[in-house]
Amino acid sequence: MTSPDEPHTVDTPLRILVTGASGLIGSSLIPVLEKQGHEVLRAVRRPPETAAEVCWRPMMNAEDVPTEELEAFEDLDVVIHLAGENIAAGRWSAKRKSRIRSSRVEATRNLVALLKRTSSPPTTFISSSAVGGYPGDGDDEMTETSPLGDSFLSQLCRDWEQSSVPLETIGIRLVHLRIGLVLTPAGGILGKLLPLFRCCLGSRLGSGRQWISWIDLQDLIRIVLLAIEDPKIDGALNCVAPGAVRNIDFTNTLAAALNRPVAPPIPGFIIRMLWGEMGQALLLEGPRVTPARLDAIGFRFLSPDLPSALRNQLR
Repeated sequence: MTSPDEPHTVDTPLRILVTGASGLIGSSLIPVLEKQGHEVLRAVRRPPETAAEVCWRPMMNAEDVPTEELEAFEDLDVVIHLAGENIAAGRWSAKRKSRIRSSRVEATRNLVALLKRTSSPPTTFISSSAVGGYPGDGDDEMTETSPLGDSFLSQLCRDWEQSSVPLETIGIRLVHLRIGLVLTPAGGILGKLLPLFRCCLGSRLGSGRQWISWIDLQDLIRIVLLAIEDPKIDGALNCVAPGAVRNIDFTNTLAAALNRPVAPPIPGFIIRMLWGEMGQALLLEGPRVTPARLDAIGFRFLSPDLPSALRNQLR
């Protein structure tokens, strides 16, 4: 694979639609695709302002989509579906959990139904998922063949992935990117932690023994490019580096990279009191995920361990 900093030009440019184009991953992926020579369309939820935008109504039934909007989804080669409400933006009330689920499951179902209505559907559908589908309360390594758990996050990921399965009936290749915590100072966990650690407020959470399965943003972009290019890749794909670490090790490594001390730990009961179920699931638990399928095909990570990822992202 070529580094996204030096993207190779493809022999056959593709017409690629991206949902979640303004998000953390989409905004980094699209410039790389364009540099490769692909035609990239951004799905937007407002009237299009340029020829590179397509109006997409994620909560609208496919049968109700106006003909002129449906036509914009014709002749696509690849759809990269990254849209979904931020699960870490606040406590999980019943209303918020419903919005999170709708933004992934219902929106994906509607997009799938829309694509099935086109006369020339895409050949490849790449959808984001998450490692949160795996049980987060143990030390066993989770591969793509490991069973998913029973928590809210696990059921969300299970239904999210199942929502696109109907595309297989019309011969579309499906890839489900089970993405770990994406490391980049532009956002995500690292973007939130850097100000705290730089102010000497970074600390371990709870026992510190929960696993963090992470991936450098640069490597994640390379995996998406691989999924586009390699027709043999389908189904679930764990998008994590091989170097999963415990929370205490993540804390110590990040503090050392910034040359800052580690603050006293935050007890688990305080996290549960402040953030409830969300805090328990996202901060005090975490699966130990390994990139088994990527290892099997010989994918070479540019940042296989946490120190190399931090050097890459903080330079």
